[in-house]
Amino acid sequence: MNPAFSVIFLTTLIGAGQGLFAAIVLGQPHFVDIATAGFTVADTMSSFVFLGCGISFLLMMMGLIASFFHLGHPERAWRAVFQWKTSWLSREVIVMPLVMGVVVVYGAFHLFDAAVIKQQVGFDLVSLMGWVGFILVMILYLCTAMIYACIRFIQEWSSPLTVINYTVLGLMSGFVLASALSFQTEPQRFELYFILALSLLVVGLITRSLSLYRNGRIKPKSTMETAIGIKHRLITQRSQGSMGGSFNTRDFFHHCAEGVIVRIKWTVILSVFLLPGVILVVGWLTQSGLALWLAFVVQYLGLLGERWLFFAQANHPQNLYYQTVS
Repeated sequence: MNPAFSVIFLTTLIGAGQGLFAAIVLGQPHFVDIATAGFTVADTMSSFVFLGCGISFLLMMMGLIASFFHLGHPERAWRAVFQWKTSWLSREVIVMPLVMGVVVVYGAFHLFDAAVIKQQVGFDLVSLMGWVGFILVMILYLCTAMIYACIRFIQEWSSPLTVINYTVLGLMSGFVLASALSFQTEPQRFELYFILALSLLVVGLITRSLSLYRNGRIKPKSTMETAIGIKHRLITQRSQGSMGGSFNTRDFFHHCAEGVIVRIKWTVILSVFLLPGVILVVGWLTQSGLALWLAFVVQYLGLLGERWLFFAQANHPQNLYYQTVS
């Protein structure tokens, strides 16, 4: 496939925003306070939570804006919600604003003092809102990943690894960002985010490597014979009959040499997993906030390449016929 860059920015920005919010919720004092190694309830306003929610919302909003650049008729985008019974894209469109709304409310609760809100309503509404947001984030990961995983005739996508990788990589980028942000605004949470970020880096490296290994050994179900409906074992294509190319030759194939794909694959492994992990450890050892932010920047740039590779490795069966022009 030959993806639009707006799709690449859409999925990476929103994924990082979701991951950051998930990290904020899981690291809050009403879960585990690592400074005292026990359970506490601290409802005071946290600049980390407020800033984190603001960054999370900004990332998702930027991704949402990017999504309009690959639509032929952006003014009709609202119609997508009507196919929620059968379309994962429609479900994504419905869940996305719910997640963004919860992010805003959760951040506002901490801005206006969560302790006062708890006293007024009589129960821990802030904690409940956080859990609701976390569940919606995981549902949104599922909806977005299933847009691709449900396409059975693209074998590279039709696998549980598609959902696993999309979720793990999104959470991973969010926790790396949370590590950098917490170091500056809430140091007592830094070690928690640091450990979880490294753990997700390891898990992401394993699951993405498994998908790359699987994709490199897939035996296509379609052949040249099935593509054109002629049963003959010696069929070679010289031309598709078009002198200037077409939509099929431009949008369903990346037109890069196999050597380029191999180099991008190893670059992705280095820039998404290995290099950010090393930079994170260096930042932890030297207590350098700059190194932690650098880890996120390097990883995000690598994720852009990873997402391009995700689309480029998808071999649409139509490419068996639409390969060359006259």
